[in-house]
Amino acid sequence: MNTPQVSTGFGRVQSLAGTRRRPDRVHAVLPPVTIGPIEERLPLWRLIWDLAVVRRIVVILLIAIVWESYARWLDNPLSLPTLTETLQTLGSDILNGRIPQRLAVTLRILLVGYGLGLLMAAVFTTLAVSTRFGTDLLSTLTAMFNPMPAIALLPLALLWFGLGTPSLVFVIVHSVLWSIALNTHAGFLSVSETQRMAGQTFGLRGLRFVIGILVPAAFPAILSGLKIGWAFAWRTLIAAELVFGVSAGQGGLGWYIFENRNLLDTAGVFAGLITVMIVGLFVEGVVFAAIERSTVRRWGMQRSQ
Repeated sequence: MNTPQVSTGFGRVQSLAGTRRRPDRVHAVLPPVTIGPIEERLPLWRLIWDLAVVRRIVVILLIAIVWESYARWLDNPLSLPTLTETLQTLGSDILNGRIPQRLAVTLRILLVGYGLGLLMAAVFTTLAVSTRFGTDLLSTLTAMFNPMPAIALLPLALLWFGLGTPSLVFVIVHSVLWSIALNTHAGFLSVSETQRMAGQTFGLRGLRFVIGILVPAAFPAILSGLKIGWAFAWRTLIAAELVFGVSAGQGGLGWYIFENRNLLDTAGVFAGLITVMIVGLFVEGVVFAAIERSTVRRWGMQRSQ
């Protein structure tokens, strides 16, 4: 019987009879691997839990349980009424028209101030991306006025505009303007040079360049500024109405809260605060969520959670 041989190069031949298996080699034969299903349908509970609205409802229910339990244990309605008493007061004031009337006044003033602040922020940021003087103007004004609380301008608003809606609009514009302008300008600066050159290639200049190139590319930052401006405007307006409502004898939702406080109706105070929270949840979870779905998420600029 002939012994197997193998060539090692350069004309040399080596027998395989005395070769040993290398210890770093695995010679075992592995069984075939089967691939399972690539797609698998999630269970119903997982599909429900993936909805953001369901998770938020769970958080609200947990807060409600803690509130009701602690209020019953404290047993002091003047300090902390139960959630049941607060909801009863909220429902009765909604049915008799007190809360809807005060809320309508507040929302009307808010829309006017928010719209003016948004318009002024658009003017400042357009100047900032168009000219060097506009950039210096925006940076200087934001450094001066952005750290200033809007409530600190209430005495000045009283001197300039007197009691009433103009003073409220003034403080709302201050709270909205600088946050939106800062975020919008930061978003404009983050736009890549490739996108800028593409717009210039098509002959876009000035306002057309801002609307056609900068705004879509920087819209995530702009949307963040809109959210921050809305939150500042909403809480500033409620706080300002506590002052102007007392002074003028009228007002919106803030005056409703202060009026119940003077009457020692703590359940009414919490009913007003719950109304503030409901409006905040609606704006964040419905209005801004719809804008996100139709813009940044549709464009692939923001991932969904």
